[in-house]
Amino acid sequence: QVQLVESGGGLVQAGGSLRLSCAASGRTLGSNVMGWFRQAPGKEREFVAAISWSGGITYYADSVKGRFTTSRDNAKNTVYLQMNSLKPEDTAVYYCALHSGISSYYSVEYYDYWGSGTQVIVSS
Repeated sequence: QVQLVESGGGLVQAGGSLRLSCAASGRTLGSNVMGWFRQAPGKEREFVAAISWSGGITYYADSVKGRFTTSRDNAKNTVYLQMNSLKPEDTAVYYCALHSGISSYYSVEYYDYWGSGTQVIVSS
């Protein structure tokens, strides 16, 4: 079993920055890809970013490319999402998740474990 706990969310003005953390416990993250997703009220959960085990390969949604950066510290079993130039449309609950190792990194159904989320609100 893996437990994932997100932190770092909050209220920020448009143009500001936040850094989310996702701490894993229960077992090491191993060689799995870690993903970030978000869900705004009334909308489906959507892919934001993902990062390979080594951290050398990253994937981003077009909507956040150039503004968000994901990284990981395997020694600390922690993954990060640095969010810069935030926009009101980035407002959502942000989740980290552990990929199953099978198929697409962009789809929620291929992630086995999820955190409970952290709220990000960007005011205009």
